[in-house]
Amino acid sequence: MGNLTGKVAIVAGGTRGAGRGIAIQLGEAGATVYVTGRTTNNHTSPMQRSETIEQTAALVSQAGGCGIAVKTDHTKEKQVKSLFQRIEHEQGQLDILVNDIWGGDPLTEWGKTIGDHDLSDGLQLLQQAVQSHIITSHYAIPLLKKAPQGIMIEITDGTDYSYRGNFYYSLAKISNIHMAQAMATDLKEDSIIALAVTPGFLRSEAMLDLFQVTEDNWQDGVKSDKHFIASETPFYIGKAIRHLATDPDVGRFSGKTLSTWQLSDIYNFTDRDGSKPHWGNYYHKHIK
Repeated sequence: MGNLTGKVAIVAGGTRGAGRGIAIQLGEAGATVYVTGRTTNNHTSPMQRSETIEQTAALVSQAGGCGIAVKTDHTKEKQVKSLFQRIEHEQGQLDILVNDIWGGDPLTEWGKTIGDHDLSDGLQLLQQAVQSHIITSHYAIPLLKKAPQGIMIEITDGTDYSYRGNFYYSLAKISNIHMAQAMATDLKEDSIIALAVTPGFLRSEAMLDLFQVTEDNWQDGVKSDKHFIASETPFYIGKAIRHLATDPDVGRFSGKTLSTWQLSDIYNFTDRDGSKPHWGNYYHKHIK
């Protein structure tokens, strides 16, 4: 892998899960990483999780980069505008934007149709997972245009446009995919690359808690869901994004939607335990 020393990245929604894994890996490559989110050492978001942006920023610095935590609600335009003004003032540049803003788990009512789903929760989910990405991209673009090659990465779920089991969840994740496609076309003349990346069955902190396991005994989670055996850690998608960010030929992926398992085949990297989870193969063999 290449080196990101001297590069500036923002991981929007880097408090935990995939965002944290990505931020750490960019830091390990030497980048300065702005970590944003709503949960800080002094404030807990509606997600009611203990992980904080300060913790993630510290892990970035421990990995070899420079982690900077900035409390930001990306649905609030003034906060997002202020964030990028700060980055411009402190760094004068931005090379990588990772849009991983989510917070939709408590707002998704699985098993309910659009007519039965709580409307306010559904609309809030779209505000957090789609509108926030638009606002963030809008204010990031002027800085990304100054980079020799700006990279925008949308974190999504799935690689196609098939229904994902819930109207609002599906609409949000498919919107992220199309945003990457649209921005790749819109910004081609500005030398900005845009793409989307999906993890497989992500073994996040929240998922470990849900199945009442830790990373040390995570395989016991199959008692709750047999498909958990094919899960992957946030480290895996972190590696995927790090490889993309340091690939001098990353432009060949602009407009595309890629997966961790595809990228592990392309770049030949493994998860933290040395395995190469391939959710695509597992899904087609055991679920579809």
